[in-house]
Amino acid sequence: MKVLLIGATKNPERTAFTAAQRLKSKGHEVILIGNKPGEIDGNPIHTEKIPLEGIDTVTLYINAKIQKEYYDYILSQHPRRIIFNPGTENADFKKLATTQGIETENACTLVLLSLNEF
Repeated sequence: MKVLLIGATKNPERTAFTAAQRLKSKGHEVILIGNKPGEIDGNPIHTEKIPLEGIDTVTLYINAKIQKEYYDYILSQHPRRIIFNPGTENADFKKLATTQGIETENACTLVLLSLNEF
C-alpha cells in the first residue's frame, strides 16, 4: 500500500518518525513530506508538494491550522482515506474529504499498525 505521511521529521523522538519506520517495516511504500529535508531509513523527506500517483492512505502529523495549506494537494491525490492522528483532528477538512468520497478516520497510525488494522 502506498502511504503519504505529512509532517515527517528526522527527529527520532517524534511520533511521525516512528510511524514512518513502522509503515516501512510492515511493507508499505511510504512517501514523506515535512518542513525540513532529511531522511528516515533511506526514505527522503520532501519539503515540496510533489506530484504522486496511487496514494491509498494519507496519514497526518500536522495540526489543523497547517493542514489548510495542504487541502487541495491532498484532495488532488484522491486517496482512499485520510488518517487524522491524535492532535491533528480537523472537522472542517474531514467534512470536505468526505464530500469527495474519501474515508476519514480519527485514529493513531501506530495503534492501527500494532493491531494489524492499518
